[in-house]
Amino acid sequence: MRTELPTLEEARGWVGFRVDGMEGSSVARVQGVFADVQSGEAVWVIAKIGRFGKVIAIPFRDCAGGVGHVWVPFDRDVLRSSPSLDALKPLTREQELMICEHYGIREEVGRAAEVAPRPEGEITSQAPGEDAG
Repeated sequence: MRTELPTLEEARGWVGFRVDGMEGSSVARVQGVFADVQSGEAVWVIAKIGRFGKVIAIPFRDCAGGVGHVWVPFDRDVLRSSPSLDALKPLTREQELMICEHYGIREEVGRAAEVAPRPEGEITSQAPGEDAG
């Protein structure tokens, strides 16, 4: 059984895949992946809910990729109520902490613990290849 997370390149291969929620139905489509600006590791799967719906971030550590699908341990309502974001703009520390709070990730653990000590307003994640400046 594979225990390590997929690489950033593997995750980028998920673009266009269906995002299936806990109840097994398709709830979104993968639009991209955001990586940490310091480590370069994937931290968020960026997905679009509905054809003209909003764009959200899903914790990368909670995603499992398969053939044409990415499974997440959240139901449709949790994903739909996630904070909206602009897939063309990087995320700041504050935006990431708000998204973490939505998914129940406290500041002592996981991604919230990684970004909480960073300076206010700092860009913390973005699409790979973008300049944080």
